This record gives sequence, structure tokens and C-alpha cells, in this order.
Amino acid sequence: MIKKQDKELFEEMKIDCKKCFGLCCVALYFSASEGFPKDKEAGISCINLKSDFTCLVHENLSNKGFKGCLGYDCFGAGQKIAQVTFKGKDWNQISENAEKMFEAYLIMRKLHEMKWYLTQAYCFQTNQSIKEEISSLIERIEQHTKLNAESLLALDLEIQRKAVNEYLATTSESVRMKVRENEKENNFKIDINSRKSDYLGADLRKLNMKGADLRGACLIAANLSGIDFNAADLISVDMRDANIKGANLTNSMFLTQAQVNSAKGDSLTKLPVMINRPSHWSK
Repeated sequence: MIKKQDKELFEEMKIDCKKCFGLCCVALYFSASEGFPKDKEAGISCINLKSDFTCLVHENLSNKGFKGCLGYDCFGAGQKIAQVTFKGKDWNQISENAEKMFEAYLIMRKLHEMKWYLTQAYCFQTNQSIKEEISSLIERIEQHTKLNAESLLALDLEIQRKAVNEYLATTSESVRMKVRENEKENNFKIDINSRKSDYLGADLRKLNMKGADLRGACLIAANLSGIDFNAADLISVDMRDANIKGANLTNSMFLTQAQVNSAKGDSLTKLPVMINRPSHWSK
């Protein structure tokens, strides 16, 4: 369980666009099939990126056809690259090395994403020995994020990713097992436990999602309103346009801000302490 006092552990992995140089608006490829008005090549600035690196349509992204922006989160990698790796110099100032900055940004995002998931695993894990191992891995990844651009680009992320995935899977299994055993003891029917299932547009309100393994599931436009996701593993779940109004995601595992941003919630949706309630929900 992630407690209120754990919130500060996630602060470095929360986006701070004011300290970034609009890196996601330049470095990334935009696809019309993934929530953008049209395709955009990587390395080309978005037409809505202003000279001060703010967005021309930030307050109206959904209506302007930029749902892809709502469903994206750099896990704080943008400001880390801007302020630490390149020491406050933007890609205009180092035009000859702009491509290197963009590539380093993609590496940094992956490192920060690993830290985001590992920090959740650390909070949920009850085995003290495993908890200490996770803490050591988090510290190792943090040291990687302080490397210069050349060293970042030389990192072998597969080695890191394999170790991270093992701890995430171990933690998920142990947490979900405890919850689902309790469900059995209380005569609750366990309805779902498949990360491979495609629930596109499905009405899942009658299913018991407590302790469910939903890793990688497609829940696009699914009706999840009022569902309790206690100890459900939501890593890589596609929640675009999913109805999570009134849903309880407080103790769900491996949820990200991007997933929540791309879903449809309301004031009754309960979120983990490290997730912000999207401002566009009220609109």
C-alpha cells in the first residue's frame, strides 16, 4: 500500500514542464493513429510549441485533437535532461547537439519510468529483504540518471529492465495473492485474472477486479465505473477513454499519471496519493 508519507518518493518523477524545453513536443514522433491530428516526425517541433516552450493549445488539447498529449507522461525526464544533463541549455542553444539531447531524453524517460514502477514495488513490498534489494536497484538507476549525455547513450537498458521486471512481477504476485486469498475466504467470486484479454468497449462493472492481473490488457473505452481495483496490477494497461468514474484506484499497482489522464473520471474517482486528478475531468 502506498501511504500519504510515501508521496514525496515520487516527486522527482512528476513532470515539471516549466523546467523543460518542450522536449516531448520535439523529440517524439506523433501518429494520427495514436491521438494526434496528424503525423509528426521525431526531431521536428510541434506547430503548437511556442518560443518559450509553452503550448499554444494546452488548455484545450482534447478538443484540438491532441489526446495523445493527454496520455503522455515523461516521468520527470524532461526537466532532468534540461536542468541536469544539459545544465539549462536548450536545444536551440546547442543546435549541433540537439539530436543527442533528444536521444538522451528518450533514455532518461525509460530510466525514470523504471524508478516510478520500482518505487511503487518498494511501497507495496512487505518482505524486508526484497524491499532492501529494490531500494538498492532504485539507487543504482538514480546514479545512471546523473550521467552525462554520452554515458547515457551508452547504457545497456536491457540489463536494467530485466532486473526491474523481476522485482515488479515478484511484488505483484505476492500482493495480489494475499488479496485474492482473502476474497476466496469471504466467498467472493474471482472473475478476472488475465493480462492478455481484450476488453475493448466492454462493460466490466459486474466483475471482481480485486487482485486482478491486468498487465497489458486493452481496456480502451471499457466501462469500469465504480469498480474497486484494490491490488490489481495495471502495468501497461491501455485505459484510453475508459470510464473510471467512481472507481477506486487508491491501492491499485503500477498505475501512471498518463493512464489516468487518458481515462474518463470524475470527482468520485479515488486515486493513489502520487497521482494528480486531471484538470480536464471537470470539463
